[in-house]
Amino acid sequence: MKKFIIIFFLIFSSSVSMAHMDHYKKFNKIEMEILRNDEIIGHNYYFFKRKNDTTIVNNEFKFEVKLFGATVFKVEGYGEETYLKDNLISYQSKTLQNKKEKFVNLHFNKKTKKFDIKGSSYNGETSSKNVIGNWWSHKILQAESQISPISGSIKDQIVTFIGEENIILNGKKYNTDHFKLNSRDKDLPEEKKLNFDIWMDKETSMIIRVTYQRMGNWEYRLRSYD
Repeated sequence: MKKFIIIFFLIFSSSVSMAHMDHYKKFNKIEMEILRNDEIIGHNYYFFKRKNDTTIVNNEFKFEVKLFGATVFKVEGYGEETYLKDNLISYQSKTLQNKKEKFVNLHFNKKTKKFDIKGSSYNGETSSKNVIGNWWSHKILQAESQISPISGSIKDQIVTFIGEENIILNGKKYNTDHFKLNSRDKDLPEEKKLNFDIWMDKETSMIIRVTYQRMGNWEYRLRSYD
C-alpha cells in the first residue's frame, strides 16, 4: 500500500505541478457553501483576475454559528493571492473572528528566495515551497506544509491518497480522488491539528469537497463555478 501511495504521488505531481495555474485559467469564479451539521451557515468565494503572466485570486468568506438563536461563532474576511506565472509573490488577508482581528501580509523576497510574513500568529521568514491553505488550489495536496490564510502560522502536514470515489454534489456526479490531510506533529493540541478529508475532481483538478470535525461536522462543498 505504501509503495502504491508513493507511485501515485509521483504521477500526480508530474501531471499537475508543471503548469499549476493553467488548470484554473478557464475559471472566473468558484463558489463553495459552508455547512455545519448539514446546515448551510455561510460561503467561501474565489474570484480570478488575469493580466499577462499575473493571476490574482480574491477570496471572500463568511459564516455564522448560532445556538438557540444566539450567535456563538462568527467569521468574516477576505484575502488576495498574487501569482507571477506559477509562483506566489504576495498574499494579504484580514479576518474578523468573533470581533477579534487577524491578518496576514506575505511577500516573496527576491534576495533570500523565501516568503517574509507578518501575521497575527507568526512573524518571520519561511520556505517558498509553502502554500496558502485555501481550498481553491490542488497544490495544497502536494505541499509538506501550509500557511494559515487567516493568521500566517506555518503548519506541517501529511497528505495520504485514500482512493477514487464517485460522489454527487448538488445533483451532479463527479469522479474524484479522495485524500486525507493531517498534521505531521501528532503532539499538537486537538484544536490545532489538521484533520481534513478532501475530494478533488479528476476532470478539472478542482477541490470540490472538504470535511472535518470540530465542535460539529463541517463541510466545504462546491456550489458552482464559471
